[in-house]
Amino acid sequence: MSHVAPTPPAPGERLVQVGAVLFGLGLLAALVVVVPFFLGRSNAPLALTLGTLLMPLGLGVALSGLLRGARRSSTRSGTRRR
Repeated sequence: MSHVAPTPPAPGERLVQVGAVLFGLGLLAALVVVVPFFLGRSNAPLALTLGTLLMPLGLGVALSGLLRGARRSSTRSGTRRR
């Protein structure tokens, strides 16, 4: 059995993963906030309402990870414009 060394993660890959998790949690919180309104309740707890803010935060973190990875790969290839 030969052992292959794991490749190091690309720059920004971890940020994309964290952003996806945050976005998913925010989406889940948004569903939990919206569904009771269809069932006749009038208010959702403040913590759940604030939890929906994880969606844009996660999107921002994931996009910054993508930009970081793209910037890093363009500087490695030498095609970066000034």
